[in-house]
Amino acid sequence: MRLALFDLDGTLVDRTAAFADAIAGLCRDHRYGPDVEAWLLTRLADHADRSDFARLRAEFGLGESAEHLWRVYVDRMAAAVTCRPAVLHSLGLLKECGWSIGVATNGSSDIQRAKVRATGLADLVDGIAASGDIDVRKPDPRLFELAAARCGTQLTAGDWMTGDNPETDIAGGHRTGLRTIWVEGRLAWPEGLTVPHHRVTNVLDAIDHLLTHSPG
Repeated sequence: MRLALFDLDGTLVDRTAAFADAIAGLCRDHRYGPDVEAWLLTRLADHADRSDFARLRAEFGLGESAEHLWRVYVDRMAAAVTCRPAVLHSLGLLKECGWSIGVATNGSSDIQRAKVRATGLADLVDGIAASGDIDVRKPDPRLFELAAARCGTQLTAGDWMTGDNPETDIAGGHRTGLRTIWVEGRLAWPEGLTVPHHRVTNVLDAIDHLLTHSPG
């Protein structure tokens, strides 16, 4: 059985739109002003964890606990994030063709898993490794190795990593010995970085490419 690892945010799910909605909802719920909203949009633009809300609370003297605000944010993100039905369908075909599917993602464990559950990906993914699990972030090979272990296997030649980030997903995948597919569009390709094995503009095309390399 071959293993297909995927990045989560920006690859399988649309974090960008969900992020703005989640922040707006959190601020509306608590009647926070535009200064708090602007701080959150800037601070949490790339990733978020509990410590960000402790800083927010200290910065603005908020009465709510950091844990409460973090849980509200997690719930709001889970409610807002989406995975296209066509992506879910294609991942189902990939499993039917004998692939094991894993997620290797940078981010807090509880929020990344909440996204996987909320979008229906939990029914298709065999294992997920989030950087918050072991305090190691892509491109560190250990996160890819953990994702494989969570899928009940080990990384082998012929396994693939698909993602939208040239540094963390593609360079990290190369460093780990994986074949790589870059979902281009969000980030420019850095000069001098090892090129991916395949490049697409849509994760559906990445899955189609994997289907042509199905086991057996």
